[in-house]
Amino acid sequence: MSDSNTTNAQKTPHAPTTVVSAKPVVLPVPGRGEDLQVRVSAPVTGSDLPVIVFSHGFGWSMNGYAPLADFWASHGFVVLQPTHLDSRTLGLPAEDPRTPRIWRIRIEDLTRVLDGLDVLEASVPGLGGRIDRSRIAVAGHSWGAQTASALLGARVLGSDGVPGEDMSDPRVKAGVLLALTGLGDDLTPIALENFPFMKPSFDTMTPPALIVAGDNDQSHLSTRGPDWFTDPYTYSPGSKSLLTLFDAEHSLGGIPGHEVAETTDENPARVALIQQLTTAFLRSALQDDDAGWKVVAASLEADPEPLGTLQSK
Repeated sequence: MSDSNTTNAQKTPHAPTTVVSAKPVVLPVPGRGEDLQVRVSAPVTGSDLPVIVFSHGFGWSMNGYAPLADFWASHGFVVLQPTHLDSRTLGLPAEDPRTPRIWRIRIEDLTRVLDGLDVLEASVPGLGGRIDRSRIAVAGHSWGAQTASALLGARVLGSDGVPGEDMSDPRVKAGVLLALTGLGDDLTPIALENFPFMKPSFDTMTPPALIVAGDNDQSHLSTRGPDWFTDPYTYSPGSKSLLTLFDAEHSLGGIPGHEVAETTDENPARVALIQQLTTAFLRSALQDDDAGWKVVAASLEADPEPLGTLQSK
């Protein structure tokens, strides 16, 4: 099934173009229990297109996060959105034997998407030969950000404090991590009991990444305040930027979708800022195009009533 749409222009150096999407594109995965469904969105024009593999938050699917996926595609990226096993569209019961491993299967899903690029490319009429496989980024929100961070080199600490398996992927050159949870030192009892994988180490998360955090994002999984979500910036090496959004809660103004139930802090202007900054950052990181990044960073700094602050290292 295919659909096409045109995304409204935002204040970016590049005008948007028409987008075509194909879904579901099915990648067979023996042993997963469910084949992997992916949505592929791409601009109808342009060549040497960079790729963003996006990992959704808990319960969502390839159909979520239109404010980001459609915007990125309309501004020159091929966006690949897999549906993970925790999606409400699949309805896995909590007692499913795969449940304790879903965090790992999620990471494997992103790797499978990259392995299946030929199939995904062929699913969209006219996309063949237009993807630049040397320019790949990962992005994700909440649990999806944790999933994406593994491909950038983040690792899960074992009960002995030793980093577990390295699941990074050298094909991935940059990342956008939205509302990524922090270190596991201050987890609540429910998180400690149910989410042993929420003990990350960012010591080896070296590729360039933009971390986006809300300063009003109070998680029930941590005894710390919203600064917990700035840990990925603080404790990771290499070139990183941190966008801290004022008054933003976990949905960061509504990135999962327009008027969805979990958006308790709906703010279209905040979402527009995320669209602009993430697009400019990825262009800078993947295409050596710093012009747009400098423009949006300077604009935010000069704004008399800014929606957030940006810092880089």
